[in-house]
Amino acid sequence: MSRIGKKPVAIPSGVTATIEGKQLSVKGPKGTLAMPLRDEISYTVEGDGISVQPANKTKAARAFWGMQRTLVQNLVTGVTEGFTKTLLITGVGYRANSQGKNLKLQLGYSHDVDFAIPEGITIATPDNTTINITGNDKQQVGQVAAEIRRWRKPEPYKGKGIKYAGEFIFRKEGKKK
Repeated sequence: MSRIGKKPVAIPSGVTATIEGKQLSVKGPKGTLAMPLRDEISYTVEGDGISVQPANKTKAARAFWGMQRTLVQNLVTGVTEGFTKTLLITGVGYRANSQGKNLKLQLGYSHDVDFAIPEGITIATPDNTTINITGNDKQQVGQVAAEIRRWRKPEPYKGKGIKYAGEFIFRKEGKKK
């Protein structure tokens, strides 16, 4: 039994959820999000919440139950609050600058890295070493953050590179004299 799946997803005021065919659509102040529905799970939209239950007693239905409830919760959270990831840049001469639909990164390569910002994502650079990625789709925000981080992962000796805010970088001691 899924402890997470048992709880219905609360729908705040100003948010509407509809099931049309094999698609769940959630509309709120920050836009509209949709997700495909699984056959193993039954979804019901009531006045104050969305209930997610297994459609049958198979092992697959129980395996998908909690995850599908969490995906529905992410849709509701995305259209009400949105999601944000913060990246921190460490290193001498490493900088980031948001210019329209591009993010210009200077990461110690012989060339600047131009990252095209996808649709539905906003990137802000409050200073040269901080990148704030905001959007209403949690998966897309995380994917964009991972793609930016992949350009220069933090190294274990000096910690230079791009890391998530709050991420712990295991540091190595280095050469002994």
